Amino acid sequence: MKFERLAIPDVVLFEPKAFSDDRGLFFESFNQRAFDAAVGGRVAFLQDNHSVSRKNVIRGLHYQLPPHAQGKLVRVVRGAAYDVAVDIRRSSPTFGKWVGALLSAENRCQLWLPAGFAHGFVSLEDDTEFLYKTTDFYDQGSERSIRWDDPDLAIHWPVSGAPIISSKDSTASSFRQAEVFD
Repeated sequence: MKFERLAIPDVVLFEPKAFSDDRGLFFESFNQRAFDAAVGGRVAFLQDNHSVSRKNVIRGLHYQLPPHAQGKLVRVVRGAAYDVAVDIRRSSPTFGKWVGALLSAENRCQLWLPAGFAHGFVSLEDDTEFLYKTTDFYDQGSERSIRWDDPDLAIHWPVSGAPIISSKDSTASSFRQAEVFD
């Protein structure tokens, strides 16, 4: 499995090595030892989530505050999505910066976002299936959101048409007003 640190080095893109023959395809989608070596420490995942989205659905930017902060390992198993991580760690040199990556069933890439990042994605195809492995359980009281279209973040979402946003996400906090990590 190959990995690449993105412009925000704590965010890591993983690309598995696939083996194909006349029967089809095989690849190792997760290896704890290789993952821990790539991210520089032991990570335990406690919950898996699965979403299905129509084309142009934007989900995010979501995160949980301590004591239920979540790291996320995300991937697309059907369709394609543009995935975004926003650094919301006030003490970080990349605070308020974002990185994005194309995740698709075809490229089989996964993105690691440690705790301290807001996460969102836009579905680029109908019926895009997105999987999340998280390092803590969902906790409604710790859940927060930042507006996907916040001008201070200036995220370049590759949307072809009007974005589809949940009512919850359309009323999210601005980046300046959001509760963030120290």
